[in-house]
Amino acid sequence: MIHFFLDPFQYVFMQRAFLAAVVIGVLCAALGAFVVLRRMAVVGHALTHSALPGLVIAYLMGANLVFGALIATILTAFGIGFFACEDSVYEDTLVGMVPNVMFAFGILLISTSKSFRDLFSMLFGNILGITNGDLHLIMILAVVSLAALFLFYKELKLSSVDIDYARTIGMPVKFLHYGILLFLSLSVVVGIQAVGTVLTNALLVVPVAAARLWTDRLGRLIFLSCFFSVLSAIGGIYVSYYFGTASGASIVIFCFVIFMVSWLYKFVKERKIFKGYSNG
Repeated sequence: MIHFFLDPFQYVFMQRAFLAAVVIGVLCAALGAFVVLRRMAVVGHALTHSALPGLVIAYLMGANLVFGALIATILTAFGIGFFACEDSVYEDTLVGMVPNVMFAFGILLISTSKSFRDLFSMLFGNILGITNGDLHLIMILAVVSLAALFLFYKELKLSSVDIDYARTIGMPVKFLHYGILLFLSLSVVVGIQAVGTVLTNALLVVPVAAARLWTDRLGRLIFLSCFFSVLSAIGGIYVSYYFGTASGASIVIFCFVIFMVSWLYKFVKERKIFKGYSNG
């Protein structure tokens, strides 16, 4: 059994993958808690699709893919916020329109490239192929994002739970909203390294959805979300290593399994409580 768990660590690329999985899992889950509370899951989904043209342009230019994705997602996030200032243009309309245009642009650029192997890794991730440079950049982005969440924790918590009261007491709600968009962009870029542009939103939403079945308190919610996300990332890598499956898809499926176990536990628990009242 010990050999089963330790065998992957004999390879340097697996060591990088596990370390990246922990960092990515913590960042996506911590920010994902605020994304879910603020009902911005659709925005996270939109930004994951918007990263594709940045990835492709960086690949065609021989530049760092992470920087390409970062520029594309930040431009999209702030572009949506800018155009939404016009009353006749609704934010949800922009969220549905802009990312699809960006994704189509990315596919158009991909058609100029003949490497479909690289296309697969962009769409579905390849955490096993992370380099030392990628790992260092991921850790820098994660540290900056988590530090910002820690510093503005109280403000984010209040504005996420009761935005009207936050406005009343003079809290910079608009600034916090753009801040969430910025760090959501960073987390999307980090998540793309693990599961690609198509599945990254799952790392933001699914662990939080599972954690909400166990608690409603934000602090515990963030802790459980991070735990479930890291567990899913590590478990998915083991599945990918031993069964030869796609690492990104394995991570997301593992995450969904945790959600289903949590849902079943709560369902059975509530049924027992209901029966107890009935019998009384």
